[in-house]
Amino acid sequence: MTRGLSWRNFDFLLLGAVVLASSFGTAMIRSAIAGNEVLLPLIARQVYFAILGVIVIFTVASIDYRYWLALYRPMYIVIMGFLLTLTGLGQVAFGAQRWFQVGVLFLQPTEFAKIVAIVILARYFEATQYQPRDLRWVLGSVIWASGIIVMILLQPNLSNVLVLSVILAVMLWINGVQIKHVLIVGVAGAVIASSLIAVSILGIKTSLLQPYQQQRIANFLVPDPNDTYGNRYNVQQALIAIGSGGMFGQGYGHGTQTQLRFLKVRHTDFIFAASSEEFGMVGGVLIIFTLAAVVWRCIRAAQKSRDVAGSMICFGVATLIFFQALVNIGMNLNVLPVSGLPLPFVSYGGSGLTALMLGIGLVESVAMRHTQMEF
Repeated sequence: MTRGLSWRNFDFLLLGAVVLASSFGTAMIRSAIAGNEVLLPLIARQVYFAILGVIVIFTVASIDYRYWLALYRPMYIVIMGFLLTLTGLGQVAFGAQRWFQVGVLFLQPTEFAKIVAIVILARYFEATQYQPRDLRWVLGSVIWASGIIVMILLQPNLSNVLVLSVILAVMLWINGVQIKHVLIVGVAGAVIASSLIAVSILGIKTSLLQPYQQQRIANFLVPDPNDTYGNRYNVQQALIAIGSGGMFGQGYGHGTQTQLRFLKVRHTDFIFAASSEEFGMVGGVLIIFTLAAVVWRCIRAAQKSRDVAGSMICFGVATLIFFQALVNIGMNLNVLPVSGLPLPFVSYGGSGLTALMLGIGLVESVAMRHTQMEF
């Protein structure tokens, strides 16, 4: 038996970076929805979820992460049940079934599904660490991930399918996938991506993409200069907001694009633009550095992990945060198509914030147990 749980290895730098990002996000949400009485309750909800998230971090960190790995089958069954139910009964937003409404709360199973997928893949790579890196080994990981990926694709939620695919690819790479398998997947991915881009530009209907998704891709690659109030409106306003912020910004609560509501979905998808308008380039860079610190501490925990499963959990969470931040900021800067992925810890969203805090709790659990237990 262990002599007791020690908190000496708890990563308070990681916790501090997460709390800083969440606190700044809550403050920006308050500024972004100021004067909108319908959205005012969102501020209190985000505060409650942030507090709940910190409690989740400490609770999950106090439990050995290997207990969660042992429950991978029940976790998989439960999350698949939620996703299956969501596909038929979920609330629709932006063309996809994304959440259940429970009273005044909205539950997004997809956010938790990403954490479950990380745990399941971590367990798989732990169990197969001594197997040859052949095609069977690759397909085994794909099969475990594909159940969740397919259910999310049916919503349809292509952006989160891409997130899970990137997490799987990173885990395969770290665990020593053969170059020839990378080339095969790369060629197949390039063919599929090229086909989707072509049908989007040509306006050909396809079952893999919804019309709004095709419009986003087409408007990004072949923008219409006369489309002032159409699909490119949000991106144009985001660029104006970022540019008008200059070096030090217009001041908290004084961003014209944000406060006059030219910038839409400013508390979720385009909160980076709202932040850059009010705090300038300095504020935008601080957001990036804060999220980079979170990713760095997750990678550090992965490097110190005592086993493959713990390392994969940390790398998975790091990849999730890094990729979502990259896509969201790229979308705000118009270097990537609009995707709907939130900015981790900063954008509004109770399910997203709680799921990320759960992931951080798992990373902390790994960090606290990077040395062998004492007997």
